[in-house]
Amino acid sequence: MKALITGASSGIGRDIAIELCKAGYDLIVVARREDKLSELQKSLKTNVEAICLDLSRRENCFELYERTKDSGVEILINNAGFGQLGRFDETDLTTELRMIDTNITAVHILTKLFIKDFKRRNGGYILNVASAAGFLPGPLMATYYSTKAYVLRLTQGIYEELKRDKSRVYIGALCPGPVNTEFGSVAGVTFSSPHLESADVAKYAVKKCSRARL
Repeated sequence: MKALITGASSGIGRDIAIELCKAGYDLIVVARREDKLSELQKSLKTNVEAICLDLSRRENCFELYERTKDSGVEILINNAGFGQLGRFDETDLTTELRMIDTNITAVHILTKLFIKDFKRRNGGYILNVASAAGFLPGPLMATYYSTKAYVLRLTQGIYEELKRDKSRVYIGALCPGPVNTEFGSVAGVTFSSPHLESADVAKYAVKKCSRARL
């Protein structure tokens, strides 16, 4: 059993890696920060391959697939992503485009490539980490909210296609509210509503994943 997790260096991605390790999965963990990946790799007891890539670059998404497509991946967790706070007419365009490439394009590419393999095998699970933000308008975080709406609707559309095909491949979207991770400090935002704990969200996600794959 093997799972591939993007954005695994911290937060939900890291905690999902820990939970899947407890369930006996070998892992491929992907993120930009090599030091954080190395720490995670050393802390886990199953076989863990760490791949340091910036998935905001499309060519790296294709490279990741080529490096892992024959490794027996059964679960793909598309978790890499970030946000940015500010008025739409004032936020940095370069940062927003990098956000779109990370939050949307990377998810789209990896989902498309792996789901083709999964459908040929008639088995596999894809979890796209969206957000409760995907259901709402996002003043002061318009781009981020929009990226999560894309992830949510893409996932829902593919889910219906798989259902109609009576496929054993499953795809789902994880849509938590504010979570106690590095997200807030990176985005420059403080949430007024209570935070969920990342470890609790990860346990919930893995539990649902296990049920869906029965």
